Amino acid sequence: MTATPTRPLVIIDVVGLTPALLGVHTPNLNRLAADGFLATMDGVFPALTTTAQASMLTGTQPTRHGIVGNGWYFRDFAEVFFWRQSNQLVLGEKVWEGLRRERPGFTCAKLFWWYNMYSSADWSVTPRPIYPADGRKIPALYSHPLDLDRELEETLGKFPFFNFWGPKADLRSSAWIGRAAAEVFRRRRPDLSLVYLPHLDYNLQRLGPDAPAIWTDVAAIDRVAGTLIDQVRGAGAEVLVVSEYGVTQARHPVHINRVLREQGLLAVRETLGWELLDPGASRAFAVADHQVAHVYVADPADLAMVARLLGRTQGVGEVLDQAGKAAWGVDHPRSGDLVAVAEPGAWFTYYYWLDEARAPDFARTVDIHRKPGYDPVELFIDPRLRLPQLKVAWRLLQKHLGQRMLMDLIPLRPDLVRGTHGRPAANPEQGPLVIGSNRALARDRLAMTDLAELIRRHCGGAAA
Repeated sequence: MTATPTRPLVIIDVVGLTPALLGVHTPNLNRLAADGFLATMDGVFPALTTTAQASMLTGTQPTRHGIVGNGWYFRDFAEVFFWRQSNQLVLGEKVWEGLRRERPGFTCAKLFWWYNMYSSADWSVTPRPIYPADGRKIPALYSHPLDLDRELEETLGKFPFFNFWGPKADLRSSAWIGRAAAEVFRRRRPDLSLVYLPHLDYNLQRLGPDAPAIWTDVAAIDRVAGTLIDQVRGAGAEVLVVSEYGVTQARHPVHINRVLREQGLLAVRETLGWELLDPGASRAFAVADHQVAHVYVADPADLAMVARLLGRTQGVGEVLDQAGKAAWGVDHPRSGDLVAVAEPGAWFTYYYWLDEARAPDFARTVDIHRKPGYDPVELFIDPRLRLPQLKVAWRLLQKHLGQRMLMDLIPLRPDLVRGTHGRPAANPEQGPLVIGSNRALARDRLAMTDLAELIRRHCGGAAA
């Protein structure tokens, strides 16, 4: 049985939402589940944003689509790149491309999902700052068609860029995205809409899932999602609410690169008194990404030694070799030669310096592209600052006056982080989910890679 082909589908990605978080604080999501269905979802490994989204939209594991993390080591450049945006990095056919073959004229809107630039979606919007030659960073959006971002900001006001990530990350960015999705649906009526609502993820990482204050965030994102659900269902659309992973309590960081450096395996170079990771000169280094670290080893003769070293490191749960990577679905040339998986409660920092005074200048800033690993500490302002707002005001004044300045507000305090993810969920109640409005397609449980087929059935595509 398939959904009516002409009925649009809106997919809302509520990051961090799990069955365990549904209840008294989620009346809108509960109502959607009561009208349709709720299913637990077996996530992919690693349980990270870009990997999960690529798996949902291609129906394949990282072994095939190649998104092995939010970033990895680009061997041809001898550099680590995080949060790239070109859709060409996602290998394989995307679900809307297959539907377009079967239903000529099928349209797709991709709103703030990752790998959003230069995709084959008909409409797309994603954050893309402007970097003038004088070192400034100017908040901006990138869209296709080129005037879509201006059209949305003229209607909704400027996108709250600094509320999308960093110490000020909060509900305002998700609320704006929800309103933008409703506006695009009203004006364009895509057959498939992909909407990314990240708000819940912020305090799950800041405070941890055990913090009572999390229920305020759960209720807030339920209101944003509920408003969008009501708007698009009222206009005749079906809805799928999905999530990428569950967040678990973080109890201790693991400085995996420091372990490698102390054994003489990781190389750094000095620049202006700072130490910069030198991947191309390293015998071994790790690209840390929450609870997963891709470890790149220059000489195959060192693999067994590095695996033993990491296996003895406190907080490392498993070290995957070639066979292990294949078993976990992450056997791809972009993956590390070894993949380290943290123990429950542990997570990996990217820190490689041994003396805090030698940390690079970007370490104390929000800089997701320059850091050679994911840094959740960017969600915090340094608690040692006595008057942080005064420092922010001074930095902004310097910027206004055209002076060079460094927004160095981020602490080097990984112990502040209380929530993490990346490992497979130990309990389905604490893992990702699907809530659907179309009861005819109800499932109790599905794999994340099954979602593409579920979308096809919703949108009237032929069975794969």
